[in-house]
Amino acid sequence: MGVRTALYEAVNVILTRPVKPSDLKSWALAVARRAGPRKARVALARKLAVVLHHMLRDGTNFIPHKATPAMAA
Repeated sequence: MGVRTALYEAVNVILTRPVKPSDLKSWALAVARRAGPRKARVALARKLAVVLHHMLRDGTNFIPHKATPAMAA
């Protein structure tokens, strides 16, 4: 499985599993209302890739509430 496939599968889990709400899910659902579900999935996969890149670059862990300001972009 490639990185692209893994990101897309992660997006499917985020959007379809009934778990507590997250900023990422809320952002993707807003994109889906504006641009459609397929574009929202790709946009969320890209956002996850950027978050992962920053985590690897900085050697940090994911902190959900720190991602909140970027959700507006």
